[in-house]
Order: sequence, then structure tokens, then C-alpha cells
Amino acid sequence: MSPAGCRPAMTVQGVLWVLLGLLLRPEPGTASLPLTMDSVVRVLEELEQKAPATERSLSAPAWVLSLGSNGSQHDFYCSLLGPESFCATAELGPSPLSPELQGLAEAVAQYGAWDENPYGVVLTPDGSTVAVEPLLAGLEAGLQGRRAVNLTLGGTAAPPDLVGAPAPDVTAPSPGGLGGASPGASPAGAGAPDCPAASPGAGAGPPATVDSLLAVTLARTLGLGFLYGPQNWSRPGLGTEGCWDKLSNPRLFTALDPRAPLLSVAFLNGALDGFLLGDYLSQAPEPRAPLSSLLRQYYGPAGVSGDPGLRSNFRRQKGTALISAATLAPQVWGVLALMQKLRPIHSTLRDMTQEQLARLASRAAKEFTEDFLGCPAIHPRCLWEAAPYRGSPKPLQLPLEFLYVHHTYEPAQPCTDFARCAADMRSMQRFHQDGNGWEDIGYSFVVGSDGYVYEGRGWHWVGAHTLGHNQLGFGVAIVGNYTAALPSEAALRTVRDELPSCAVRAGLLRPHYAALGHRQLVRTHCPGDALFRRLSTWPHFRAIVKPRTARRTSERSRREPPALAPAATEPQ
Repeated sequence: MSPAGCRPAMTVQGVLWVLLGLLLRPEPGTASLPLTMDSVVRVLEELEQKAPATERSLSAPAWVLSLGSNGSQHDFYCSLLGPESFCATAELGPSPLSPELQGLAEAVAQYGAWDENPYGVVLTPDGSTVAVEPLLAGLEAGLQGRRAVNLTLGGTAAPPDLVGAPAPDVTAPSPGGLGGASPGASPAGAGAPDCPAASPGAGAGPPATVDSLLAVTLARTLGLGFLYGPQNWSRPGLGTEGCWDKLSNPRLFTALDPRAPLLSVAFLNGALDGFLLGDYLSQAPEPRAPLSSLLRQYYGPAGVSGDPGLRSNFRRQKGTALISAATLAPQVWGVLALMQKLRPIHSTLRDMTQEQLARLASRAAKEFTEDFLGCPAIHPRCLWEAAPYRGSPKPLQLPLEFLYVHHTYEPAQPCTDFARCAADMRSMQRFHQDGNGWEDIGYSFVVGSDGYVYEGRGWHWVGAHTLGHNQLGFGVAIVGNYTAALPSEAALRTVRDELPSCAVRAGLLRPHYAALGHRQLVRTHCPGDALFRRLSTWPHFRAIVKPRTARRTSERSRREPPALAPAATEPQ
């Protein structure tokens, strides 16, 4: 494909048009519809109904993406998704959308940061925030069948060639126990060529091919995020979280850490969703279901085609089964090398050597797989609409030595969706603050059966969960009464493996920490007989508490106010 086949050289007039497009682009939050996934589904549904796939030149995702594509972004999509989708989209013709849906589509078509806050993001039914651009790019790549793109980087601006062969295998061996393979899960090593590791020797060049799906979802912004982001992220976890102005009618999203708004959790969610759904679409037989229906299933309670493992609540677990650092790193490297050849070139990229790009790609892939896929999704306090802390929180002296396991007892039923879990969090906080007179909800974290962890007092503040031991460990409760029944396997895995291992990597919990049941330190039935029996089989469980710890607890209980309510009223 010649450079002219993708896009003419940038002229002064072209630059003016790009600048005009940026100036006329609506500011984030100005769409008349709420910024929710339901609104995005309505856009795709109307496009599918008014212009069926057999009658339009552009798919619904490509049509929406073209509204925000310009400059190097246009060249990037043109290079990786081909001329049929992006290289000739200057004239879209009359919009088939109603004015309100058109405004919504324009507001979410491009992901970026405006005044240090991410835009192009929407709130989903599970409480997570998702960047729409990488989601739609993944859907488009999946519709095309997930191709390997040959990177012809010899010229100054020549685009890659699109290769008809399947994309290189980028799947990691499935560890099992993740809800089974989804209909879209690629079997590891399924006859595709191996990707080279991103560790070049002397004079080594970038990978010869990249996977179109990973390139347009994760690789580009992941690479740029690490290129321009801080050298050290605030662990645990990767990416900047944020808060919506109003959950019932979201319009404005504000980053909690404005230092690195581009590499946000919203982007990582949208990119991972785009990858998972694109992988599914690339293997789904024709005729495929409408994309609007696919998104409703994925962001709904049942999952895609009835598979509860292939839904947004469990995106990280599914991503862990399909993506490894060793296979993601060369994809990031190849995309960054490609972007050195597209105009306009990012100034920081221009003079970087291939060895520098490879090292950056390796770091980005490692931190994504360890600190994003390897950590549980934690909803911040603003998402469950927490009341303010009463008083002055006391800092923990990190790292801690213990993880104290609780059940909430009341609420007695597991919460299985965001609305119920958020309501339970507010109810427990009211009881702890108004009923017990505490400064805040007592637990450090609360685990739902919806796939999410809910932030209580968090990683840095002393809680009120385990009498006499609040300064020594994190108190983690699972919503429900587990006297006779066990929590879901996903909730158990979060408390046993994901949350503590994430804390250990971040230096918040000691590597040889001890997991204890609440009843081992305080006179209580918590965390319930069934859960305690299971806890006693965990690798970090400590059956016998050191006598000095018990004595310290007894001495403190005589001279300080209890951290929990008396046994007759305390939540068990």
C-alpha cells in the first residue's frame, strides 16, 4: 500500500482542518444524553437498524470512530484496520443518527485527556468506567477477523501492509479455574507463529508483524501512557481511577490522580473489553448477532452467549487467561516503532532507539499484566457514594503483617450486582458511623460476589475491624453470612490470592504475611464456620497466634475503647 493509498501528505490546509476539528469538538460532558454504556448501545443499535451491514460501507464501530479520528490517529487506524474502514472516511454523508445520539457519538468517539481529566469515557452497569474508543476499535478489528499486520518500516511514512493470515498467537496458557474458556477465547498455541520477545540483541529491530486487535486496543495507548506518564505509578494497581459527578446521570468524569490521566483505569477497561470482544467476534460464526446485543450481554448479568465468565465484571480474570507479558511486549514495541513513521511524529518518540522502545514496551507489558490483570478491580469510595469520614484518619505503618478475614453477617445475602453491593456498603457505613459511633466503615476492603472489591478505609488508614489489632493488619470482609455456606469461588480467590498478592508486590503487605480469621483474635463467630474451615486450608493461614500477640490484645482491650461494637451487637 502506498502512502497515498492511506492518506495524503499533511499540508498547511490539512493542519488547519485538524485544528478546526479540535476547536469545534464538544467539550467532555456536553452531550445531551448521560455518559453511560446504555447510551453507546443506543447509538450502535440505531446505526445497525438504519444502515444494515449489507447496505453500508462502514461498520457501526468504524462510523463512530471516524467522528473522532484525525491526524496521526487517522493514519494509525488506516494502517492497522485497512482502507475499507478508515482510509477514505473524509465524507461520511448525512448522519443516520438523531441529534442527541449524534452528540453522544461525537462525545465518546475519541479518548484523551482534557484539563487533566479523561474524556470519551462512560459509566457501565457494573460500576466500572470504560473508554469507548479502544472498545469500538476492538470490535472493528474483531469483525475483520483479527489480522497480522506486516510492519514495513523502511520508508519515512509508508504504512504497513495488511496480511491476510491470522494474527500471531498472543494468548497465554490458561491457568484454569477462571470460569472456563469463552466462545471467543483463543486456544494457546493454536497454529499461529510465535511472537518474538521484546528484548533485542545488538542491532535487533522491532517485530515484523503485530496483531491488529492488540495494536488498536491495548498497545498504542499503553505504550504512550508509559512514554509520557510518571516513572513510578502509585501502587497497588495500574492506572488512574476517577469519580463521576452523579451516578444516576453521569456527565463529568474527574481523575483522582491528575498526573497521568491518559493511562486511566477507564482506558485499560475499554481496551481490555475491546480485546476480549474482538477476540470473540473474530471466531464467531456468521451471521453474527448485532453488536448492540453483544454489548448488552457483555455488560449485563448473564454474559456473552450465557457465559458468566465473559462479562465486564470479570474482564481481568478473562484477560489473565489470554494475555501474557511476553506476548504483549512485542506488540507494544511494534506499535511504537510504527508510530515513529506516521505523521505527525510524537516528539518524544522521534529520537528514541529501538532498544529504548523495546525496554519501554517490556516495562509496560510487565506492569500491565502484574499490576492491572494481577490485581482485583477496586471500586473507589466515590462510586459507592460513601459518606465523609468523621474525624481524622490515622495512617498505617506499612507494610503490615496480617490479613484479617471477616464476613459481614449483616447483610446476610451475597451481593451479586453493583447496585446491591453499593447499597450494602452505604448501609454498613451508616450502621458503623451512626449505630456504633465509629468514624467510618470499619473494614479496609469489602468483597462482593459481583467481581469487585469495594474500598473501605483502604490501604493507608487504620480501620476498626479487629479489636486490638487494627494497626497490624488489613481487615477484609466478604458480603454475606458464611456460617453454613461458602462465598463464591471468585470472592474466595480475590481474598486468598489476588488482593494480598497485589499488596505484597506494592510493598503494603509483608511477603510472609499471615491470614487469620476474626475469631482467632476476638470473641466472635466471624467469619462464619464454613468460611473459617476454608480459610484454614489457605497457604498463608496461621493456626496458632503467637502468645505475645494475644497478651498485647488483652492489655490494650483494658485501656483503649473497643474497635468493634460489643459482641451482642457487633456484625459477625
